[in-house]
Amino acid sequence: MRALLLVLDSVGCGHAPDAAAYGDEGANTLGHIFAARPQLDLPTLFSLGLWKILTADVLDHRSRGTIASFGRMRERSAGKDTTTGHWEIAGAVLDEAFATFPTFPPELISAIERDARVEFIGNYASSGTTVLEELGAEHVRTGKPILYTSADSVIQIAAHESVVPIKRLYEICRVARRHADAWRIGRVIARPFEGEPGSFKRTSRRHDFSMLPPPTVLNAIAETGLRVEGVGKISDIFADSGITHSTPTASNAEGMSVIDQLWADGQDGLIFTNLVDFDMLYGHRRDVAGYTRALVEFDTWLGTFLPRCDDDDLIIITADHGNDPTWRGTDHTREEVPLMVLHGGASLALGTRQTFADVAATLAAYFGLKQPWPVGKSFISLQQQNARSNFH
Repeated sequence: MRALLLVLDSVGCGHAPDAAAYGDEGANTLGHIFAARPQLDLPTLFSLGLWKILTADVLDHRSRGTIASFGRMRERSAGKDTTTGHWEIAGAVLDEAFATFPTFPPELISAIERDARVEFIGNYASSGTTVLEELGAEHVRTGKPILYTSADSVIQIAAHESVVPIKRLYEICRVARRHADAWRIGRVIARPFEGEPGSFKRTSRRHDFSMLPPPTVLNAIAETGLRVEGVGKISDIFADSGITHSTPTASNAEGMSVIDQLWADGQDGLIFTNLVDFDMLYGHRRDVAGYTRALVEFDTWLGTFLPRCDDDDLIIITADHGNDPTWRGTDHTREEVPLMVLHGGASLALGTRQTFADVAATLAAYFGLKQPWPVGKSFISLQQQNARSNFH
């Protein structure tokens, strides 16, 4: 039994009902990309129901020949960050949102500095590219790492690889992670970079240090002896919990290549992949053209991958939040996310799911776990009910 859970990081499909509380009413990542690029053609995703998800227009040629079940999902947890979205997808709904800070409290910063034997510069909210422009040269001159945040619950620590070796940067971040737990900060992110003033560039050796999640469906699947393979930053997001093996990647292209390799071995279990370029390279940088190219590249790859899937396999494609590249600011957007499911040859309208945890419930049903997942409703159960009603 093989399953692929594929998260297209930030590929939202329209503001959530509570988006106004986040300043995001009107945000629509995919909708605004299609409005800006009306000729954008994603034939493989359209065949999985994407155009119906976006428009509910069943007469449009992009809605014809749907081969998958399709719908939308709303996040029940508070927040619009990567960790919250992924944890809920895996069945952990947060009753209390992670804490966010425009500036971190002095007592937190001093504790990290003391234990990590370091002194920071920065400590304000900024985009990653902007903070390097503003503080990169000072960091290189003084050797002091740059600490900053965003609208997410995250401490980001940036350092030039020739000034602070990567092993040392990770050590600083581990210390920060220990102290961040008490403040309910979701992630500490190591942000190594290189280059000269005026042309600093992040390197691929980013590493996320997440809070340990509560038990998820990943743990339950792994406990049966099946593999749970994390591809991309999945292992980081879950602090290795429930992951039997991890393959970090530096790009969407590398992530898709790893999926190809893992799928080809035919081993039972779950491959859980995050494709981060949509968010990291194009959403946060408000790059519509880049986001469009990434969608086309993914769609083209997907067209080569699906023929290698059997009816008994389970393929779930979704997202964790939005990041509308036409929206104000540079942060995530509170959006519903698309849901496309391939299994058993079914093509059903799944409607708007009330929690991302429906994915966890579906995985529990698919892998035949002894107990149904306590949160969420399985799509497979819906497919089975539909099959029975058709039979009768």
